[in-house]
Amino acid sequence: MQYKSFLIKYAEIGVKGKNRFMFEDALVTQIRHALKDIDGDFMVVKESGRIYATAESEYDFDEAVETLKRIFGIAAICPMVQVDDNGYEDLKKQVLAYVDEVYEDKNFTFKVNARRGNKKYPVNSDQINRDLGEVILEAFPETKVDVHHPEVMLHVEVRNRINIYSIVIPGPGGMPVGTNGKAMLLLSGGIDSPVAGYMIAKRGVELECVHFFSYPYTSELAKDKVLELARLMTRYCGRMTVNIVGFTEIQEAIRDNCPEEFFTLVMRRFMMKIAERIARDHGCGCLVTGENLGQVASQTMEAMAVTGACVDLPIFQPLIGMDKEEIVTRARQIGTMETSILPYEDCCTVFTPRHPKTKPTLAQVDAACAPLDMEGLIARALENTELVKVRWHG
Repeated sequence: MQYKSFLIKYAEIGVKGKNRFMFEDALVTQIRHALKDIDGDFMVVKESGRIYATAESEYDFDEAVETLKRIFGIAAICPMVQVDDNGYEDLKKQVLAYVDEVYEDKNFTFKVNARRGNKKYPVNSDQINRDLGEVILEAFPETKVDVHHPEVMLHVEVRNRINIYSIVIPGPGGMPVGTNGKAMLLLSGGIDSPVAGYMIAKRGVELECVHFFSYPYTSELAKDKVLELARLMTRYCGRMTVNIVGFTEIQEAIRDNCPEEFFTLVMRRFMMKIAERIARDHGCGCLVTGENLGQVASQTMEAMAVTGACVDLPIFQPLIGMDKEEIVTRARQIGTMETSILPYEDCCTVFTPRHPKTKPTLAQVDAACAPLDMEGLIARALENTELVKVRWHG
């Protein structure tokens, strides 16, 4: 069957009370925008607590579904047949035609789940369930009713028009991007930070990225790798800006002036300070990192405390309690894993201390930073920042 319409279901948005329309409108806008990038024309409308996407031309079903599965805020995608109300007997014929066309093998158990949104409809929901179940059994005697664990749940929604569907494809859930503010993601070339960006975007947060680039210690291929990661992320969070910060002078200054065991901690402090400056200038309300408690020496509780103490913006760490296998699994799911493991190292691997400090105090890190002209180094790094716009282009 070539479905012409999709019923788009949401979950969290439905409990937003008087603000619900704002989230619904944002989701409708994002669905319209996403479907513009595929072959085919769609009309997306909101109607009485339902969102419909209806094809107005030929389109690729699989491409449309894959696109919808990447839109945060969608809980489920239901390919459906939508028919006019031409009387109860016509509804029975439409349901039989749906079952006959969708299910070549009729040897299945089923249940009819009718919902009468239009209270003027002359038959109530329970009666619709019984009557439609009866005509299906008569037309297809190999089927059986199972009201507890049916293999096919046939939904019939009686509204202004009548929706008939039985296939429910899970969506990503979450909230529409942009409905919960904007954040600055510290994007490295590793596995973790793209997943952190995905996780925070799923909560309705618009993303911008900052990446620290230390040429010639890191190559142009390393920068290209990060931009590709950002491009892959835009499938879920929309087009965004990546701020490429020249970090070489800062890392050389740390190497020449700071105790080796504090190299990474001081470097992280610079990153947080620079990211905060850019975030404030660009209207971001928080920083997002891919830190994961105990994963590396700079991600102990004490180390994260001293590197985070130098900024006033909130720091969100979506991966903080995940183990590495969970992160890797999510990276594979969202399609960033293969790019993340390309062998082009980022600046975090430059001048790595042999014996990093794992339980630093704030006073120790302050003392390690003392020989540096932090404000001057930060100002020059900000002047040497390249802005790159990225978007998904198939």
